[in-house]
Amino acid sequence: MKKLKLILPLIAFTLFSCDNYLDVNTSPNNPQASQITPNLTLAAAQSGSYSPLVRRMNELGNVFMNNWGANVNSFTGGYAEEFGITMSNNFYEDIWNSVYRSTYEYSNIINHPSADYDNHKAIAKIMKSFYFQYLVDLYGDVPYFEAHLGTANTNPAYDDDQVIYRDLIVQLDAAIAMIDNAPANTIAVGAEDVMLGGNMNKWKKFANTLKLRILLREATKAETDAASATYLATQFAALDQDFITEDLIINPGYSDASNVQQNPWMNLMVELKLTTTGAFTYRSGYNFRRASDYIAGRLNASPTDPRRGRLFKLLGGTVVGVKQGDFSGGTGTAPGAMSELGPGVIVSSGQDGYVMLAAESYLLQAEAAERGFISGSPQALFNAGITASFAHLGASLGTYVSDVNTENGKGYAASTDKIQAIMYQKSIALCNTNGLEAWIEYTRTGYINNIPMPLGSSSPTGQKPLRLMYPTSELASNSANVPAQTVNDAFTTAPFWK
Repeated sequence: MKKLKLILPLIAFTLFSCDNYLDVNTSPNNPQASQITPNLTLAAAQSGSYSPLVRRMNELGNVFMNNWGANVNSFTGGYAEEFGITMSNNFYEDIWNSVYRSTYEYSNIINHPSADYDNHKAIAKIMKSFYFQYLVDLYGDVPYFEAHLGTANTNPAYDDDQVIYRDLIVQLDAAIAMIDNAPANTIAVGAEDVMLGGNMNKWKKFANTLKLRILLREATKAETDAASATYLATQFAALDQDFITEDLIINPGYSDASNVQQNPWMNLMVELKLTTTGAFTYRSGYNFRRASDYIAGRLNASPTDPRRGRLFKLLGGTVVGVKQGDFSGGTGTAPGAMSELGPGVIVSSGQDGYVMLAAESYLLQAEAAERGFISGSPQALFNAGITASFAHLGASLGTYVSDVNTENGKGYAASTDKIQAIMYQKSIALCNTNGLEAWIEYTRTGYINNIPMPLGSSSPTGQKPLRLMYPTSELASNSANVPAQTVNDAFTTAPFWK
């Protein structure tokens, strides 16, 4: 089965590279677009879109959340732009390029001419919405309604970010309806779905959870904006509260057989084969990244977080971090040894990838319940989120739930600001796994101001940016439509939900 899963993406990428031929005597080696059916391309789309999520998007978030520092004792000049908060059109522009490329593949599935693939198309709608939310979260206005039209429109117009958000809900509702009303002759989804194996009930749960996340992005704005408050009240009243309760994974058959088959996160961190003693041979991607002094302090503080030894390797029984922007001994104050990424996130070349954690789902529900949007006990959902995070990392829960609930700002029961406690636990649960989601959530709620700036940073506002700048590639290819933007705008102009 795993061999099949790995072959499918390769077939799909090969097929998508083929030209459209008009000759009636078409060679079987040059298939028509109509022959590239969704069951052949779904695995490739899922796998291709996950790679930037776990690599560059994850990296950006973990650096901006001050989870990662640089191993300044062995490397020089690393994270200079990130620590300097030096925004430009080149800064992480590969995120734009890779995410748009992946959403194009989902559009191809959605637009396939056959009516026999409703379930495949529903999955594509859900995944396209998942990644377009991040494009809006990172850039604000982006091409959406005219995107992916190919030669029919090579210069797509930019759409208002709030309008896009509204349509993402429409698309998710449509996906759920397609699943519920799929005709009897709809082709079943099977092993080509390398996330949920064709379990359409779980896809509906994921769509509901994604709707919950999209709606909650606007919750802070709704506190002072009547139109947003009215919209959210209407949407939450219609929301099906059947959410994911387990980690949403992706695994097309990851292994150490080749670089292509290795989990993309692990491909960044370790060589393919273990040593003769069963140990990893680490790549520079692993050797460069170290725990920051800030995250070390959060995990080591009372009550000590048992997840710390799974997130980072302990040195002398504790997490030892380096201040972002610090230098090695002699010119700086960096410790001689710093904690590396831990065994809860560096497992094996074939380990699962994580698209959304159950911990995130529960903590989203906790916030929604706290705000009165959905039913349920905020405290129970909060506790479930912590428990799910421990299970994900393979950490021993012990008495942490009861211990942390006596701490203001960390535990629900004792916190004067319940949302702050939820955001704290979410930031720990997402640490190393989806740093981007944590950064966006802290930007949304305002608690990003609790995070120290790197030493020597040159932010014009003294804070992290609120968004990224439109990339050089877009300025070159779609210059007539790219909104005017200055470096300062990245720090002062947020997406609509801020």
